[in-house]
Amino acid sequence: MCDDDPSLETADDAVPRWYAIQCKGGESFRAAEHLGNQGYEVFHPVLEVQKKRGGKLAWVTEPLFPYYLFIHLDRLVSNWRPIRSTRGVLKLVTFGGGMPVPIGDELVTTLRRQASQDDDASAHVYFRAGEAVEITEGPFQDLQAIFASHKGEERAIVLLNMLHQQQRLEMPVSRLRRRD
Repeated sequence: MCDDDPSLETADDAVPRWYAIQCKGGESFRAAEHLGNQGYEVFHPVLEVQKKRGGKLAWVTEPLFPYYLFIHLDRLVSNWRPIRSTRGVLKLVTFGGGMPVPIGDELVTTLRRQASQDDDASAHVYFRAGEAVEITEGPFQDLQAIFASHKGEERAIVLLNMLHQQQRLEMPVSRLRRRD
C-alpha cells in the first residue's frame, strides 16, 4: 500500500481496483455510510426481503453479503490508513501474505448492473396474497390481476378477471410488478 517500498510500485498500482471489506456484525450499513462520508467510493449491494416484524410481514433492506462491502482504491494515491479505524469496519480482506487482494471488476460490474435493474423495475420476487399486480409481458401484458401464491421461487399463481370470472394463471414472477 502507501508504505511499501517504492521500487516495488508498478503502473498497475495507480489503477483503482475494488477490494472487499469485512464489517463488524450487523454494521455494514454504518461502515458504508462512514466510508462514504470520508470520500471513499463504496459499493454495498442490498436486497429487499420480507420478514415478520411484530407478527406482520414487512419489507426490510438487507445486505446481499452480510458482513461485507466493496471499496474502490488504488495503491498509490488512496489513503488506506483511516479505513481500519472507521466505525463498523473490521478489516480489509486479505489472503496469504497479508496484502489485500483486488476483486475482479467484472464481479462488481455485474452486481451493480443487477442492482440498477432491480431499482429500475418495480417487480419484486415476493408478493403478498391478495396484492394487486400488473402483468408486464406475454399475452396478458398490461392486465391487472390479484396475486394468489408463489409456486416455487420463480413462478406465481395470479387471479385474472376474464369473462366475468376469476381465472387462475401460472406465470413467471419476473412478469409481475406491483400496481401503483
